[in-house]
Amino acid sequence: MSDIKIIADTKDYVVIDKPAGLLVHGAPHIKEPTLVDWLLQKYPEVGQVGEDLERPGIMHRLDKDVSGLMVIAKNHSSYESLKDQFKNRIITKEYTALVYGQVLKEEDEIDFPIKRSTKGYKMAAVPKNFSEENEDEKVRLAATTFSVIKKFINFTLLKVIIKTGRTHQIRVHLHAYGHPIVGDSLYNNKQSKIKNKKYNLGRVFLASTHLEFNDLNGERQSFSAGLPEDLTTFLTQIK
Repeated sequence: MSDIKIIADTKDYVVIDKPAGLLVHGAPHIKEPTLVDWLLQKYPEVGQVGEDLERPGIMHRLDKDVSGLMVIAKNHSSYESLKDQFKNRIITKEYTALVYGQVLKEEDEIDFPIKRSTKGYKMAAVPKNFSEENEDEKVRLAATTFSVIKKFINFTLLKVIIKTGRTHQIRVHLHAYGHPIVGDSLYNNKQSKIKNKKYNLGRVFLASTHLEFNDLNGERQSFSAGLPEDLTTFLTQIK
């Protein structure tokens, strides 16, 4: 796992650039190496940080096939501070995504609520007039904003900011918006499924490229990362 890039390393936190293809944490049925395995080897002290020691120091998650910036708490004080910032939406998380088709609006907000799909491994967007009384549905409000970075003939490159942190939120929302993310084999339509096979990107074209939070001194920390080489190369080959 030498391809994990350390962006910042302090006594309170570490900011890394996670590669695509790496799981953040394991599960009973998972045998492959994870980011947590790497963390425990490099920073053994992180093993006692947090509420779930299966996910020590982990403040937020990126899907396996999504790359980009993550912050990991190295002690309890940092964990509690970051947890509070996530809860109160003080943390800024920006992503870069390439979607199929030309997005008409230069910027917009997608606010479809999200719930777990009948296919248990997926999430689904639901109409805004859902009934909050049905607890079995476990519907969660979600908000995603985007702005256009560049329009191609058949694609649009977007800057995406999430105001909430639901499972697969960006992927679900952009699919529901009619512009599925390139390379997404889970949230696609018939056309994008065929195109994914044609382009064979091998991952989701989604990366966490900007992250901001307050450190324990109350100072705003800001980190940015460019797109990985496989995604920048792909951009040069499309129209």
